[in-house]
Amino acid sequence: QVQLVESGGGEVQAGGSLRLSCVASGRISSINGMNWYRQAPGKQREIVASIPKLGVAHVEDSVKDRFTISRDDAKNTVYLQMSSLKPEDTAVYYCNAVSFNLNSWGQGTQVTVSS
Repeated sequence: QVQLVESGGGEVQAGGSLRLSCVASGRISSINGMNWYRQAPGKQREIVASIPKLGVAHVEDSVKDRFTISRDDAKNTVYLQMSSLKPEDTAVYYCNAVSFNLNSWGQGTQVTVSS
């Protein structure tokens, strides 16, 4: 089992920045990759960025000029740095850990961007 706890959400004005954190605990060694998803009101959950255990991180085209994913293995933490935020970035952001037999989710953190 892997437990994930997100933090760093909040309310920010358009153009501002936030850094989300996701701390993993439990069977860390079983994780093959970490993802950030978001779900806006009335919309489906969508992937925002991913970072594999081995390999290159990926950020979706819709946000790649503004968002960056990174990790600190010593702290078992994955980050999502968000800048130049827009009202359409308003959503609950979720951390996700995956492997062939793992699909764990955090509780989510709310990001609200006001115009």
